[in-house]
Amino acid sequence: MADAAQDLDAAGGSLDTAKDLFAGAAGGIAQVLIGQPFDIVKVRLQTTTQYSSALDAATSIYSKEGPLAFYKGTLTPLLGIGACVSIQFGAFGWAKRAFEASNSSSSQNKELSYTQYFAAGAFAGIANSVLSTPIEHVRIRLQTQPHGAERLYSGPLDCVRVLNAQGGGVLKGVYRGGAVTLLREASAYGTWFLAFEYMMNADARRNHISRDQVSAYKIAFYGGLAGEALWLASYPFDVVKSKMQTDGFGDKIRYSSMRDCFHKTWKGEGMRGFWKGIAPTLLRAMPVSAGTFAVVEATKRAIS
Repeated sequence: MADAAQDLDAAGGSLDTAKDLFAGAAGGIAQVLIGQPFDIVKVRLQTTTQYSSALDAATSIYSKEGPLAFYKGTLTPLLGIGACVSIQFGAFGWAKRAFEASNSSSSQNKELSYTQYFAAGAFAGIANSVLSTPIEHVRIRLQTQPHGAERLYSGPLDCVRVLNAQGGGVLKGVYRGGAVTLLREASAYGTWFLAFEYMMNADARRNHISRDQVSAYKIAFYGGLAGEALWLASYPFDVVKSKMQTDGFGDKIRYSSMRDCFHKTWKGEGMRGFWKGIAPTLLRAMPVSAGTFAVVEATKRAIS
């Protein structure tokens, strides 16, 4: 009887994980379509000094490269970010259920502490970094390459080939910036999921309803606020990652390591250098994160 119950629990856990993965993939597609124009402006501001503001960058991109330039490199994130967000929600859901099981075995209350919510989110971010490092590296290279005949890469696969050849292998080429991406993902997604779950649980308690009765507009609003918290918690890591992933190779390399990049950014630009591009990033974060959580929660409710 106990074995049968355990088998049933395992099957239920696998089904829940599959639902989390599917809902996350749907949320990831929404995230890319909403956020890509903001993202290219952010990357240009982080990696060059030719623009005086986010508005200047957006205007320049539109006038010189056309409206489709805001969706440069979209194919890679559309496929990849869908997979990344799928992993984020799948890993978070798995870690959350693991904590609930642990809490139930030691007490009657299986509710997670907020430290555990952060840990589950950080775990999701770390799991996600395996995919997000190469995907974001390729996207950044495509977003920052010259326009027209001076293009460096014909597409995502060509970019991977060049990075692998020039960087001296997968780890040094395609996975450049992997360490700082790991730090960014852990801090970012720990904060993201913690903030969202805190607001959802507080709303449910305040209104004496279950979590799945929280209205859609509130889910979107809380998701948007969680997106702001995500970037405030991790933005300096993101700046360093962008600098390392747009750096040259061989004689053209400027940063020998993550630590060297932090040091040179601080020495050359001060604290302000770690927050370049934060305005369009926060502007982007609200609708992107709102859309992600709204689509994920709606999908999970629809398939449950």
